[in-house]
Amino acid sequence: MTRRTPRLSRLRRVVPEGRGGRAADTRAGRSEQARGGKPRRRGTQPKVVALGGGMGLSASLAALRRITGDLTAVVTVADDGGSSGRLRDELGVLPPGDLRKALAALCGDDDWGQTWARVIQHRFQSKGDLHEHAVGNLLIVALWEQLGDHVQALDLVGKLLGAHGRVLPMSAVPLELQALVKGHDPDRPEDVDTVRGQATVALTPGEVQSVHLVPNDPPAVPEAVEAVLDADWVVLGPGSWFSSVIPHLLVPDLLDALMETKARRVLSLNLAPQPGETEGFSPQRHLEVLGRHAPKLALDVVLADEAAVPDRDSLTDAAKRFGAAVELAPVARTDGTPRHDPELLAAAYDRIFRMHGRIGPWR
Repeated sequence: MTRRTPRLSRLRRVVPEGRGGRAADTRAGRSEQARGGKPRRRGTQPKVVALGGGMGLSASLAALRRITGDLTAVVTVADDGGSSGRLRDELGVLPPGDLRKALAALCGDDDWGQTWARVIQHRFQSKGDLHEHAVGNLLIVALWEQLGDHVQALDLVGKLLGAHGRVLPMSAVPLELQALVKGHDPDRPEDVDTVRGQATVALTPGEVQSVHLVPNDPPAVPEAVEAVLDADWVVLGPGSWFSSVIPHLLVPDLLDALMETKARRVLSLNLAPQPGETEGFSPQRHLEVLGRHAPKLALDVVLADEAAVPDRDSLTDAAKRFGAAVELAPVARTDGTPRHDPELLAAAYDRIFRMHGRIGPWR
């Protein structure tokens, strides 16, 4: 446990503690305490929490909803570009864009789900103020203003869409991402500058050294903390490494929950380095920078596309520092683009859950 555990304990329902400060009750008993219902029995679906943002999280959710009906997305709220940035600046709200993308990814494959997925992703094209605003962003913000509750509003949008899961923000306050970047100014390649804003960090031509959030001790959404503590599996990544994946580890209560949870933890690596943010990164270097931001974090499995790992031994060594095994599987689309195939990624997750899980089978 860390020094923040007392504050974390106020954010979740209290359960008896065992060795190392972890809940000492069984998973079934812990679930019963948390929800006030009957304990889950062996053979039920896994309770999965996916953390991330942007298209990486969307890819993971599109896969996970195929193998479990008990799915929660915890989404970064540091976006400051595009429609989200404009709404954030004008209204002082959380940036809704990544939350919208997560909801769209959870829509079903039937006509209802796909129609609503297209509607909330639709962007207006005009010469006025609505240009490039996404319909879903406006809907989410309108409900926030009507209900005055971020979680309740997102749950209502999910119900409207028939979403196969729940979407939560990682924090209830808008966050600013800041990075220390070497060579952000090409004319000063050896200088290290502070770069502000997620959109700017994602496109920097320099080498990102580290990132932090402003405020530097943001409050986690209690429902997100509870979801992580009550999960069977937590999936981190894929996605923009410094601007979508690592920020979850910079929210103290969320990091505490990730270290305390009895869930197994999977880190899903990207298919290729991201221009600007992780240019030239090897798979193992992604793990190294993750470890610098959260040195006490333990993982159980590191998932990577087999074609994207030129040095398997180095990745295995890097994963061992987290206590994790490496699972290689074909998860990329076959069109040559660095995008995950939902069916292949779902098969990889399902295999991991069956091989490494504490309970099962799921179906």
